[in-house]
Amino acid sequence: MPYHATIVDLKRIRSKQPWMVLSAAETFCLAHSNHPSISHFYSFKASDSPTKTLAVPDGCVDILFDCDATYPSARVFGTPIEAIEADIKNDHRYFGVRFASGTVPDWMAISAGDLVQHGYNLLELAPHVESLFEGIIENSDFAARVALCQGFFEPYAARSLSSLTQAVTQCIFDRQGNIRMDELSMLTDYTTRTIQRVFRADMGMSPKRFSRIVRCQSAIYSIHHKHQMTLSDMAHNLGFSDQSHFLREFKQLVHATPMDYKNQVQQSSYIGRIECY
Repeated sequence: MPYHATIVDLKRIRSKQPWMVLSAAETFCLAHSNHPSISHFYSFKASDSPTKTLAVPDGCVDILFDCDATYPSARVFGTPIEAIEADIKNDHRYFGVRFASGTVPDWMAISAGDLVQHGYNLLELAPHVESLFEGIIENSDFAARVALCQGFFEPYAARSLSSLTQAVTQCIFDRQGNIRMDELSMLTDYTTRTIQRVFRADMGMSPKRFSRIVRCQSAIYSIHHKHQMTLSDMAHNLGFSDQSHFLREFKQLVHATPMDYKNQVQQSSYIGRIECY
């Protein structure tokens, strides 16, 4: 049975796409995953408003099923590197699978670099998922779709990363993206040049860009869950040189200033829109 989300529920989701939640015509359904490489599943019906739905950087790969009865489709999206318009059609019902940040599914025939900032037809990347596609489209129940995905993805692992990339990624997460290349070099005992080369080969982007994405998501998370923290404290905690630097970067990646974003989330009853399963 669904229930309205609470702060505790949503704190478990580190990678957020807030504009997608706010674009939902009704409720935004969410279910946590028991698969280590999948963050969560979600579903929503897009509103009939002409307002654009934006995707923000989150470091995640998503599979988004458009469950339209006439022209169903499924696409794979890599993380954007700044706020971009998402391919969401008014009044269409969607079901999504969001993989954990920094995770690349091993069964997709594509490099990590080619996924960043791009979208592809799922069945072209992975023809063997056609049975899953058909099951998702034919079944309209959210919990049943989640169960189908859980069973389908159970035997599949994430793409193997080098031990260096794993260490660097963990350092970036631990510091909420607030870490310099010289610090990564000191912590891993590798040169910055080696870190750059190995990380880019595994993740499709530089450590600096990935850190920027994690820091952006950390700011979004703080706005949602740390209501007593001021924007100046947030900027300081995330390592921005000053508050104006924080404002500029947040606006570029999220398409709103931190204060405008905070106001929009509160005025739109963000948490009240979400139902957890």
